[in-house]
Formats: sequence, structure tokens, C-alpha cells
Amino acid sequence: MPTLMPLHIAYAPAVLDFEVANRDYFAASVPDRGDAFFAQFAERYDALLAEQEAGTCAFYLLVADDGSVLGRFNLVDITGNTADLGYRVAQAATGRGLATATVHELCRLAAAQHGLRTLRAGVTHRNTASQKVLLKAGFVALGPAEPADLGGEPGTWYRRDLADPAVQGEVA
Repeated sequence: MPTLMPLHIAYAPAVLDFEVANRDYFAASVPDRGDAFFAQFAERYDALLAEQEAGTCAFYLLVADDGSVLGRFNLVDITGNTADLGYRVAQAATGRGLATATVHELCRLAAAQHGLRTLRAGVTHRNTASQKVLLKAGFVALGPAEPADLGGEPGTWYRRDLADPAVQGEVA
């Protein structure tokens, strides 16, 4: 059974493997991270850990029983009681409801452990799978996202109010 775990230095090799193995798959629905991301992975990973330690972001990994990473689920730009949600799931793990269940669980954690009341998520128009996940997880479409907000592509902003009592009872 996959487990949602906070980002930790020990997972760095598994996260890099996840990103490399799924690069082409991700690029089909979101802007590619570019070669620099992979060339500077260690430095970028350390920066993520520092942001997490500072409390400005909370990064989670969906980890399989064998230690491989099945997905990344992030709460970024935590300000007051609001954060932006971002996530990506390995191609081999899609179609099983893992993304939806994990987004539900992250909503619960965002409220219970991080004191958040609202999550926002921006999705490119071509990423229909993420649009469906967000709607199933109780997000509502707010309106258009500027291309500058989504790596140069047009999309839509979604929002989820975590003060809803239903969030407290959700389980993955």
C-alpha cells in the first residue's frame, strides 16, 4: 500500500529516478522542467528541503512498498492559511485513483497539520487528468490562469475550502 511521506534527504535518489523515468510522460501534459532541472537536481532538492524547514512549503512523496516514488504532492507558497497545491503521478501509477485519494489526504493534512483553510491549484488546459482529479477532490474552477502562472501555458485556477467539515473526515 503506498504511503504519503514528507520529503526527506534519503528520498533524493528515488525522486530523481521518478522524474527521469516520467519526464516524457509529464511533458505531454505540463511544461517540461528542462535539462537544467536534472543537471542541478541535488542543489534544487536541497533548496526544497530548506523551504520545507522554513515552513514556506510542505513537500510530500507517495512512496510504494519497494521505496520507489509514485508521486509528488506539494503545498507551495504557504502564506497565512492558504497554499498552492501541485502534484504529479508516475505514468505506471495512473488510472487507479491514487492521485485523487492522495489529494484528498493532502487536503486533510493541509488543514490538520499545516493549519491551512484554502488550497489553490492551477492546471493547464491540456492536463485533463488533473482537472478531473481536482473536481473529484472537491475543488471548484475559479477562472482562467494566465500563461505566466503555468509555465507559459493557458489554464484554469481551482480552489478548495478546507474549512468544510467534510475535509476532516476524508481518508485516502
